[in-house]
Amino acid sequence: MGAQQVREDFAALYGAEPEGVWSAPGRVNLIGEHTDYNDGFVMPFALPHEATAAVSRRTDGKLRLHSADVEGGVAELSLDALAPESDRAWTAYPAGVVWALREAGHPVTGADIHLSSTVPTGAGLSSSAALEVVVALALNDLYELGLQRWQLARLCQRAENVYVGAPTGIMDQTASACCEEGHALFLDTRDLSQQQIPFDLAALGLRLLVVDTQVKHAHSGGEYGKRRAGCEKGAALLGVDALRDIPYDELDQALARLGDEEEVRRLVRHVVTEDQRVERVVSLLRSGETRAIGPVLTEGHASLRDDFRISCPELDLVVDTALANGALGARMTGGGFGGSAIVLAEAADVDTLTKSVEDAFAAAGFTAPRVFEAVPSPGARRVG
Repeated sequence: MGAQQVREDFAALYGAEPEGVWSAPGRVNLIGEHTDYNDGFVMPFALPHEATAAVSRRTDGKLRLHSADVEGGVAELSLDALAPESDRAWTAYPAGVVWALREAGHPVTGADIHLSSTVPTGAGLSSSAALEVVVALALNDLYELGLQRWQLARLCQRAENVYVGAPTGIMDQTASACCEEGHALFLDTRDLSQQQIPFDLAALGLRLLVVDTQVKHAHSGGEYGKRRAGCEKGAALLGVDALRDIPYDELDQALARLGDEEEVRRLVRHVVTEDQRVERVVSLLRSGETRAIGPVLTEGHASLRDDFRISCPELDLVVDTALANGALGARMTGGGFGGSAIVLAEAADVDTLTKSVEDAFAAAGFTAPRVFEAVPSPGARRVG
């Protein structure tokens, strides 16, 4: 839905034109999974799919929220009544951002907000982060808060961690706020330093496909939290602040020190090797060896499947089928337990690969997947 349609719908809902319209994208993570809450490296890029918000200020302490994508009318909330984990509906994401801004001392006195999103929900493509970032950027502009993009991302992460109650890292919000068109974002999640790495696949005759398995995942579910707690336990047992501090060439010694903590050993091995995979992909892209990142992506899937144990039959089927039919590399992306996989392929092979995956899902009796091309797109911005 375009900015003009969102603007018109806002006016119909609230009886006045909005003060502006903003958008913020979902993201695909190229490599670097479950490293962000371990102070490690990630490499997302923004999708063309985005959340769009028409917004106006209020001065009476009320927050009115409406989504074109959810059944129901306008939700009206009191800013003074906003409290962590008090809301289990979609409204928790925008309301959490307002709560986080006010808790940090920023003078937000209310808002009317109408939202529409094309980011698939439950697909591991950061639909929630897109909602958070678009609201944060709009309020930052309207209230002239002067916050930088990385600061908005931090506040959005706090909204999701504390208000929503989902223990996510900083990657999703930073990607939505900070990515640039035609680039992947090499992000150090410890100090939030960023490097934009050119990633123009079309110019090289390549494509990156997203295969949404239609298997829904939920970050606030217990399995994600268990993995995070296990990583924190590993860091504590090894005497480091975060698993990022275990050098790759000292991994074997570190694993030996963990003794019979088999589950923790697996989690540690994934995080340390995944950080190294991110650095390898950055080096390959910088040297123009884009096709060579394929096997690194596939290694990442094996690690997520076997060590982190967050894959599922549908994700494994995408990867195995794509590789058997000529893909350069493939892996699950996102938090796991469903969601999406990515497939790096020659442009000429896209139709064959897509059909092979669709046929494999049909033969297995799975719900038909949604397949689309991921094009590195702009981050959050004002659009009207």
